Amino acid sequence: MLQAPDPDRPLREALARHRAFATLLLVIMAGLTLLSYALPAGWPADLLGAAAKAGLVGGIADWFAVTALFRHPLGLPIPHTAIIPAQKERLGRALGNFVANHVFTQADVARTLAGLDVPAIIQRFLSDPLATRPAAEALARLLPRALRSIEDGRAARLFARLLPRLLGGEAGGTVLASALRGLVDGGRHQEVFSFLLEQIRLLLATKEAQLRRAVEERVSEYGGRLVGWAIGASIARRVLSAINNELDKMGPEGSELRVAFDAWIRHEISRMESEPSRAREIGMALRRVLSHETVRTWGWDIWLRLRRVLEEDAANPRGRSIAIIDGILTDLGRRLAEDPAARARLQNMAEEAVIRLLPVAREQIAQFIAGVVAGWDSATLTDRLELRVGKDLQFVRINGTLVGFLVGGVVYAVLRGIFGHAGL
Repeated sequence: MLQAPDPDRPLREALARHRAFATLLLVIMAGLTLLSYALPAGWPADLLGAAAKAGLVGGIADWFAVTALFRHPLGLPIPHTAIIPAQKERLGRALGNFVANHVFTQADVARTLAGLDVPAIIQRFLSDPLATRPAAEALARLLPRALRSIEDGRAARLFARLLPRLLGGEAGGTVLASALRGLVDGGRHQEVFSFLLEQIRLLLATKEAQLRRAVEERVSEYGGRLVGWAIGASIARRVLSAINNELDKMGPEGSELRVAFDAWIRHEISRMESEPSRAREIGMALRRVLSHETVRTWGWDIWLRLRRVLEEDAANPRGRSIAIIDGILTDLGRRLAEDPAARARLQNMAEEAVIRLLPVAREQIAQFIAGVVAGWDSATLTDRLELRVGKDLQFVRINGTLVGFLVGGVVYAVLRGIFGHAGL
């Protein structure tokens, strides 16, 4: 079975090379120390010995310090060694707090966000059909859960209480006026009027026999049985014929009744928009209607039927829900591309949202880093940190050895020059 390649192999090789070089310097210092004793007595041998001993001591001291960070030197449980494994939890908390409070500062985050064109990133995403289609499908899959959450008992009761209140005052009349204004400007109110006329025709057709009898009975009631028998049926036919004729006159576009209906509804909309008392009156009427138990029951039944239809459609890859969501995302991308004001608003919203969430995010970042570090085993933590900083720490050993060698030689030379001997 083939083993996966080690991603840290270059770091391990570099650490091994630098560690070997630092150790080689120690060996050289030890060799020079022995050589100084083998040379003829005199100041050259003393100078070499003093420098080599200082270099050897400095190298060993730095080796001990570097090793004590990660493990016990020579495996001996010397106090205050193996510092990182023993203090990994405190190290994790300190590292997390440092990153959260000194890296993710409000000023730095705000400066980064200001240079980050969030609308352009979103616009490029929304302009790619290969990206918007999966996003629309994912949003459609969330739709059933969102719809079912509305049916939670508390949510349903809250919605039932809030809706009449939201639409029960002046604001309700204003909202209704805005909605009607959109329908009227689009000519949809005439479609509603045509629908109502058609429903009236169907009602008259299905109830024609009952209406005839009602008219005949009313004629008999006021004119007597003889008059009712003689002309009751004729009057009933004429009444129903007249009603149908009037309905036929309302059908064509531009009929007087349609014009009157258009003028009336526009007048009412203007009143609701300009007269607060009229808006409040309409709002109170809406509140009374929406608060009625029968209306609530009827509305909830409609909602249940609508929810089932929406859930079935959302589960269909070729359903209208996915197509509509996809269209909305595409339109949003097009608007971001064409509307600088929309891009500016989105950028401001993104910056404000991140800044507001930053305090909570910093706390979560600190806890996350502390938890990750605390969850590492000691061997893993030691290995990862040593691989990242071990090479630089080997330079501490190298520099300590070389600096010790040079300082030892200089001290010997200065003391010999002053006192005639060094006594090292």
